[in-house]
Amino acid sequence: MAYMNQDRKKSINENLKKVCKPLGIKYSLAVRSHMTICMTIRSAPIDFIGNYNEATRNPGHIGYGRNQLAEKSIQVNPYHYQNAFTGKALEAITKIMAALKSAGWYDNSDAQVDYFDTAYYTDLDIGSWDKPFQVTE
Repeated sequence: MAYMNQDRKKSINENLKKVCKPLGIKYSLAVRSHMTICMTIRSAPIDFIGNYNEATRNPGHIGYGRNQLAEKSIQVNPYHYQNAFTGKALEAITKIMAALKSAGWYDNSDAQVDYFDTAYYTDLDIGSWDKPFQVTE
């Protein structure tokens, strides 16, 4: 059964600091429903939203053919983020996802038999509806 607590959050935060500080990424971290670690990237020198919009306009990417471009925020799909970003943005997101899964994370789920067994869930947002993502210098 998925379970997230403040001790795991603290451990994950230490690993995120090692990844995000050198890249200049500012973020917030929260625990939701005692099951999910939620990271929101507030600002960074990497234009994640611009990269996402450009990458998903290319054929073969998840979200190809969307009618509307992201403007202020994105909810990153933790299972398919490799298809939604390119270059430096993809490298940063990959390191962040590894750090989010650093506190004893496992996933023994089998959706075909309706069996879900994971240590905890991860949410990664870039900006939020009330505080848009900002590109810094």
